[in-house]
Amino acid sequence: MSNLFIPIIVIFVIVYGYFKKINIYDVFVSGASEGFIMVRDMFPSLLAMILAVNIFKSSGVIDFLFSFLKPIFLFLKIPFEVLPIAVMRPLSGSFGLALLNNIYGIYGPDSFVGILSSVIQGSSDTTVYIITLYFGTIGIKKIRYALWVGLFADLFMVVVSLIIVPLLF
Repeated sequence: MSNLFIPIIVIFVIVYGYFKKINIYDVFVSGASEGFIMVRDMFPSLLAMILAVNIFKSSGVIDFLFSFLKPIFLFLKIPFEVLPIAVMRPLSGSFGLALLNNIYGIYGPDSFVGILSSVIQGSSDTTVYIITLYFGTIGIKKIRYALWVGLFADLFMVVVSLIIVPLLF
């Protein structure tokens, strides 16, 4: 059934366009050209974000900064392994997924660390990425409180995950 879903939508659009007397091909080509322009406008912001994340990841700064927080996590009985996901997820979704995959490989997806990491990954967002890409694409220079509200929401979801996951698992 799921393999038929997209062809059914395409057939529905074609039939709808036929009855409304819309030239579907011209509309499709127009939309594709607008999409190309949007991708062209997004590319510089996306490239800058990818470069910044790779520099941050490759420099070893993450491991250095996290080493100072390890005693606090041990005292609070929070798995230290979730900290990189909690910090890097707002910067890069793909890096967060890479870290999650690494945790799955070491601890397994059904372990407490795996479940907690999955909940953090799923309940937080790529705040910095979104602001950089979308605000940059449409030319917004002053982001006002968007960054702080987004980062606060990410922090809130990490704290809620640290409270709820131990109760349920």
